[in-house]
Amino acid sequence: MSRIDIKKKSIKELEIFSEEIRKRILEVVSKNGGHLSSTLGATEIIVAMHKVFDSQKDPFIFDVSHQAYAHKLITGRWESFSTLREFNGICGYTKPTESSDDYFVAGHSSTSISLGVGAAKAIALKGEQRERIPVVVIGDGSMTAGMVYEALNELGERKYPMVIILNDNEMSIAKPIGAISRMLSSAMASPFYQRFKKNTESFVDNFGDGARYIAKRMEESLKLITPGMLFEEMGINYIGPVDGHNIAQLVDIMKTAKKLNEPVIIHAQTLKGKGYEIAEGKEEKWHGVGPFDLSSGNAAKKVASKSATQIYTESLLALCEKNEKIVGVTAAMPSGTGLSALIEKYPDRFWDVAIAEQHAVTSMAAMAKEGFKPFCTIYSTFLQRAYDQVIHDTCLMDLPVVFALDRAGIVGEDGETHQGAFDVSYLRAIPNMTLFAPRDEKSFHQAMGFAAEYEHPCSLRYPRGSFIATQGLAESVSFELGKSQLLKTATSDILFIGYGNGVGRAGETSNYLDEEVALLDLRFVKPLDEEMLKELSKKYKKWFVFSDTAKHGGVGSALLEFLAKECILDVYVVSFEYEDAFITHGNTKIVEESLGLLPQQLVKRVKELNLS
Repeated sequence: MSRIDIKKKSIKELEIFSEEIRKRILEVVSKNGGHLSSTLGATEIIVAMHKVFDSQKDPFIFDVSHQAYAHKLITGRWESFSTLREFNGICGYTKPTESSDDYFVAGHSSTSISLGVGAAKAIALKGEQRERIPVVVIGDGSMTAGMVYEALNELGERKYPMVIILNDNEMSIAKPIGAISRMLSSAMASPFYQRFKKNTESFVDNFGDGARYIAKRMEESLKLITPGMLFEEMGINYIGPVDGHNIAQLVDIMKTAKKLNEPVIIHAQTLKGKGYEIAEGKEEKWHGVGPFDLSSGNAAKKVASKSATQIYTESLLALCEKNEKIVGVTAAMPSGTGLSALIEKYPDRFWDVAIAEQHAVTSMAAMAKEGFKPFCTIYSTFLQRAYDQVIHDTCLMDLPVVFALDRAGIVGEDGETHQGAFDVSYLRAIPNMTLFAPRDEKSFHQAMGFAAEYEHPCSLRYPRGSFIATQGLAESVSFELGKSQLLKTATSDILFIGYGNGVGRAGETSNYLDEEVALLDLRFVKPLDEEMLKELSKKYKKWFVFSDTAKHGGVGSALLEFLAKECILDVYVVSFEYEDAFITHGNTKIVEESLGLLPQQLVKRVKELNLS
């Protein structure tokens, strides 16, 4: 199906079409998985946007963009939407290489208003203000991040024309106060009010400071019982709250906002999961879902196996019982990181600080300074957002904060913006930082015990889902700083070196080889076990590196730096880490196959090197 011309449809037709969009989203997401409640709730907003604006020329900027499924369906992807999140299929986020209607790549939150400001500056410099205007959609959750207010601060000062639609499905900005507030909000949303406001400002300017003061106090009195005071005080027009499911009202308000030629925030209140009764409301589990039965809402059955996140939760709970100084934080992902159980049991020691990774890290640095033992539990991809805080506020003062990095490695259907590929590369460069990784359940508990007692900054990484099985290998021993564990010796001169989940991959790969190979669980990539590596270099001259990390600056790089430092010139190192490219979305096994990382493929690569 080609692009759908929204502009030719009546309001009644748009209402019917919105329900068709929801039906299509439910049909596909129930089979493929994806983000559900937020995208269902934003349907009418997106339909109204396409009625009033033009995504071929107006930058449509979706914060995070997991609410943009309706946008994809309208812009020529109705049929191909059945491939949502599949390998080589439709991306779960906006992606300009997929469609020219997708203005910018998104996946991490709270970037949209900054992008809008940048686009508005460019439009002004090109002299295109009459033809183009940035339109931003941002959820109330994303409004918790500081970057939003940095952008609003400049926008309010420079007054670039921009329409920001605040999709409030939790009423987290402010709750309207009764009938008077609703009446005032409705009045503020009308074209009459906006014209009156402009004319009043012009009139008052002619009668001096006294009239201006009286008018200002009257306006502030009205704002005190509306949620828009913050934005108005920043110099940004505020309209709302409005019904985010009333297309007629949304269309009228967007037309008004478009004509103002100034920055405007439209505060639209919506219902998460709108149109699918089972998901309606605030339940976190319906934000992102796997395949499920559409009639019952029950998740598709999966083979039960303990995830690394579950092991982390169990281990941290056990440590908390022994050590009351252990505290922790997550940034808007309590369920995903396994910290929900900690927050429930120890509400005074564990916190969800919302989408604020920078604040999370710096606040925990201060707690470490006060003698506590913080566990900063954040996805690998999201810790990138707090890199300066890791360096400046934690490592510079050598504070004993533990960074527990969930979703390290390939995370599957979320794709480029979420793959946990870079943490070893970006953390290894920082002085005072120690990096280590468990390979299975037992070693994870041991790694956590080490982290709880360690008196310096450290980071441990673990995968999404379960560890790759490591049966038949030597049992894990306690963690000791900078010490590896040799799991297998061999008569050949081949050494497989695994890091974290890479140990299981190395073990699997060795099972396909005709000859025996030695296997080392590196455990620490910083500091390296230099004594062990020196000894192994005397016997094993061909090292193969297995780690779910980026090759540049990764585990292989660390080993090569060590060999160069020691002037060991007769060891050949081959790394099976990720090449220098962003990794696409899709089923994890299919993605790994595309990268040549399945055991059968790795064995072939070893043999092709003709090193044995």
